[in-house]
Amino acid sequence: MHMPKTDMPLRKVPAAKIQFSADDRLWIAERIQEVLASGQLTLGKYGAEFEAQFASFCGVPHAIAVNSGTSALEIILRALHVQGRDVLVPTNTFFATAAAVIHAGGRPVLVDMDPASFGVAPEALEKTLTAKTAGIIVVHIGGIMSQRMPDIQGWACRKGLWLVEDAAHAHGSSLNQIKAGAFGIASSFSFYPTKVMTSGEGGMILTADQRLNEEARIYRDQGKASFTQNAHIRMGYNWRMSEPHAIIGLKHLERLPAMIADRQQIAAVYDRELNELKNLSALAVPAGGRCNYYKYIAVLREARDRKALKTALREQNGVSLAGEVYEEPLHKQPVFESYLTGELPVSEDYCARHICLPIFSGMEEQDAHHVVDALRETIG
Repeated sequence: MHMPKTDMPLRKVPAAKIQFSADDRLWIAERIQEVLASGQLTLGKYGAEFEAQFASFCGVPHAIAVNSGTSALEIILRALHVQGRDVLVPTNTFFATAAAVIHAGGRPVLVDMDPASFGVAPEALEKTLTAKTAGIIVVHIGGIMSQRMPDIQGWACRKGLWLVEDAAHAHGSSLNQIKAGAFGIASSFSFYPTKVMTSGEGGMILTADQRLNEEARIYRDQGKASFTQNAHIRMGYNWRMSEPHAIIGLKHLERLPAMIADRQQIAAVYDRELNELKNLSALAVPAGGRCNYYKYIAVLREARDRKALKTALREQNGVSLAGEVYEEPLHKQPVFESYLTGELPVSEDYCARHICLPIFSGMEEQDAHHVVDALRETIG
């Protein structure tokens, strides 16, 4: 229940917060000192250890560490030979998902969303299938995995298409005990500082396909046949992850289960209290799903001035909402307008009508109650 305002200082709740304890920082610093002394600042033992541990965590045989989630996607797509082919891409995703297709020489075909998960549904994919379609990219928005992932897998198989997961939001999420990153022929993760876990900057490719594993390692290091010789056999790039970044990633990967548990505890508070609000509803995690709550997504019953809402919550209540997923669908972004082939009304509606509540590791339950009180006061 909302408490009457007093002269007490305004309680402030940030949209997100990165957590590294003093012990974490010391552990990281000691190992960075070690690699600085060794002189091997890239493609060393910590990068290899990060790859092995992340692959094991996700239940996938091969992991390839790179310098960003965007790079991870582009490398996968190059290794899958998308040049001159079409790739089905959800329109409600970040720039990088479609941009990676274009940079790899392919053409993104934008797909409308499924309101139940903010992902895509097989019916929407079927509508956008072309004679040149090579595969599809699914995105686990906010860390929620669609209950229809098995249906999407089956549809792709029947159509002779590959399936790639953009799992930039989904570290540790799962569906029916299968981790994000283990559904497609390959998957990409981002370790950007806003994510559930970070390496500062960085990304990871996961695959069970030995050929893709070998190709990805070639592409990430300037297309060289091996680290020790300048025989360039692919049009690669400098997509390597440095050892300091891998060290940071290793520590956060160790903390990941606990950090997800923190987020789930806050999400449980929101789940209970949002039931009392008629003008706002939470995006539900499906049966059999486990969400890392990279974002806590809530949908407004009616469209309203979201900028004004966010300003009111911040200035009057000290509550900062996180960024949307996403504020505008890709087909509304000037750089992608030419890729629109038909109407995508569901994405336009839900992109305009959702907000993301503050959620992060270390957030206190009292903060979550304050957020809901602020929403009750502001939205009704």
